[in-house]
Amino acid sequence: MLTIFTYFEITLLNIDSKFRYLQRFMNNKVHNFSAGPSILPDKVFEQASSAINNFNGKGLSILEISHRSKDFMDVLDEARSLAIEISELDTNKYTCLFLQGGASMQFLMTAYNFLNKNAAYINTGSWSTKAIKEAKLFGNVTEIASSFDKNFNYIPKDFSINEDYDYLHITSNNTIFGTQFHSFPVSNCPLIVDMSSDIFSRKIDFSKFDLIYAGAQKNLGPAGATMVIINKELLDKVQRNVPSMMSYKVHIEKDSSFNTPPVFPIYCILLNLRLIKQEGIDSISEKNKIKSEFIYGEIDRNKCFSGFSEVSDRSQMNATFNINEGFDSELFNKICSNNNISGINGHRSVGGYRASIYNALPLESLNVLVDSMKEFELSQE
Repeated sequence: MLTIFTYFEITLLNIDSKFRYLQRFMNNKVHNFSAGPSILPDKVFEQASSAINNFNGKGLSILEISHRSKDFMDVLDEARSLAIEISELDTNKYTCLFLQGGASMQFLMTAYNFLNKNAAYINTGSWSTKAIKEAKLFGNVTEIASSFDKNFNYIPKDFSINEDYDYLHITSNNTIFGTQFHSFPVSNCPLIVDMSSDIFSRKIDFSKFDLIYAGAQKNLGPAGATMVIINKELLDKVQRNVPSMMSYKVHIEKDSSFNTPPVFPIYCILLNLRLIKQEGIDSISEKNKIKSEFIYGEIDRNKCFSGFSEVSDRSQMNATFNINEGFDSELFNKICSNNNISGINGHRSVGGYRASIYNALPLESLNVLVDSMKEFELSQE
């Protein structure tokens, strides 16, 4: 009797899980514009949910398998390989790591490993400001350019780069302020980039960078893992004794398993990387261009709204905008709520609104937001 009851109990749990998954496709679907943790493809949720119940037919959950098991090592190896393949990088020159601590840990690790005398930083917002703060613990930091003077609403373009810098650090996309590098600095010194919020969202030459890091929770997977792609030649520049947990050399030698890796987030990243490879960066890039042009077109057309960032530097991932003076923001908030729009509020340092339009956000959700903006405009007449 106990065996039969347990069987039906598990069956009901599986049905309930599938029901919650199907709710995402019903009319009451929530349109998630959160800046992160953010939206992921429905197929990732479906496959990850199945793996939570039974991973690879092992009778064990992905949440409980050993991080030393062959099953997980296969996951880790495939995820690392796909990251390099999608980046179109030389496998002999570059390697991929999955670490913990988020991009904030990378603010520290990059400087700990590579800042020997003087490093250059371009300050384009909150995250680069924090990276600069951490780097100053290890050596001299030269802020060669900044958009602080206009509350970071643009990307600096007039600056010179001294080739004697240990490295140049930039943040490719700024989630809070809605700006993005559309071309990258050219220099003979190593180029390090925080690509947390726009990794694999557009076609770029990844070989321009010597180290790329990205917290997963924007465009790759759930929070808990950070992807690092590193030019192994950069390791020759390490001159200080670095604690094991902070050492890229150690993590490379231990295949991202110096300590227990975040198994489930890495598995979800793998599922997403498979989808990215299947669709192709060219297609993803074109879709993101269409989506960003669609929302910015409404921001510029609608008399009730104004964009925050400079037009030439607008982010394809995070569209920031404000309600113009004289219009009722509370009414717009109500319209968004009635239309199941979530995560649209701007960061406190900018105010207004922020529509994060990462890879997984469907055009359907943007249609709902644009229609809400039009509805608000009509209500003001």
